[in-house]
Amino acid sequence: MTGCGMVSPLGVGVKESWRRLINGESGIAKIRSFNVDDLSCKIAGQIPTDGCDQPGVVMRFSPEDYVSARNLGKMDTFVIYAIAAAAEAIADAGVDQLSRDVKERIGVIIGSGIGGLSTIYDTSIAMYKNGARRVSPFFIPSALINLAAGHVSIMFGLKGPNHSVVTACATGTHAVGDAYRMIQMGSADIVVAGGAEAAVCPLGIAGFSAARALSTSRNDTPQEASRPWDKSRDGFVMGEGAGVLVLENLDHAKARGVKSYAEVIGYGMSGDAYHMTAPSPDGDGAFRAMRETLKLANIAPDQIDYINAHGTSTSTGDMVELRAVEQLLGSATKVSMSSTKSAIGHLLGAAGAVEAIFSLMAIKHKVVPPTLNLHDPEKTFLDLTPLHARERKIDIALSNSFGFGGTNASILLRSI
Repeated sequence: MTGCGMVSPLGVGVKESWRRLINGESGIAKIRSFNVDDLSCKIAGQIPTDGCDQPGVVMRFSPEDYVSARNLGKMDTFVIYAIAAAAEAIADAGVDQLSRDVKERIGVIIGSGIGGLSTIYDTSIAMYKNGARRVSPFFIPSALINLAAGHVSIMFGLKGPNHSVVTACATGTHAVGDAYRMIQMGSADIVVAGGAEAAVCPLGIAGFSAARALSTSRNDTPQEASRPWDKSRDGFVMGEGAGVLVLENLDHAKARGVKSYAEVIGYGMSGDAYHMTAPSPDGDGAFRAMRETLKLANIAPDQIDYINAHGTSTSTGDMVELRAVEQLLGSATKVSMSSTKSAIGHLLGAAGAVEAIFSLMAIKHKVVPPTLNLHDPEKTFLDLTPLHARERKIDIALSNSFGFGGTNASILLRSI
């Protein structure tokens, strides 16, 4: 991992997001961008922009910093977030300085769980009110999930494999893991990988609310709403943003003379084969994904220092993952685990990539991010890092993502 970029509810860029995360700040606030009077959930982790009432933000997001005015109307917001995160990651890794010939071996894998939901929603309303002639010719390409990877490849001239992942909330982790395998197979020398999401819109909030998945009891205290493993949790908080990483073979990175944050040493996947939205109650799918990751890396459970959990703040999902991790670790009690979703909400298809970046930052800075709002934890022998960040040496970190349809993904990172 030689580069990383991020747009999150905590701010623009990895440095700003990490600073606020470690300081125990939250990016969750009341929704101001659309009317929520008839919605049961009125909060989200939205990207800080001009007019945002979120305190503590140093940098606010401006789409015009990344996309020309003439092209803004041709892209859904999730694509713009992907471009912004990719631009930071590509500059961080020095990929933008490479020659045209080298860029023929640079791939792009950027996925999304839902894609252009806001564009689909707005276009449907426009067509209903004004007829088919009001539908933009850019409607379809602006909403397609693979256009995030497409626009990044076009903008930066990256001509290697161009691919997208769509596995709900596991998308970001699958994208990073697939990039790892693509490099192993020799299909590319460098891969720009990650996930992007911008589903915080009336339809997105209404849909997840109808499924009774979102927190609704803390609309007046939004920063307290995402509380993984706390006994008073009542659902997840939707978030938006993007995380993108640059991966390459270690020898390739050394030959280029660039830094490496960490290396991916394991990647595991599994399917629950149980239910379209609920995880298997015994946690077998999550356990097998983690076990496969460790097996591939030839790493024992007691060698893990930190786990960035999926930890969404749902009643069932949190317990399933908790028990699966306990089964994986057995008597290994020195592991720290936390859920960074407590600070930014659940970024759906972008979550895994953002959390992989937080995991490598934890390795780099030797700090375990906190689990905010964890006042009354479920019973476990695990250190869930409640309320405050904790300094500790981290050599190996595991990051988990699980999605609708019973899809599970884990990646294992090691310091270099």
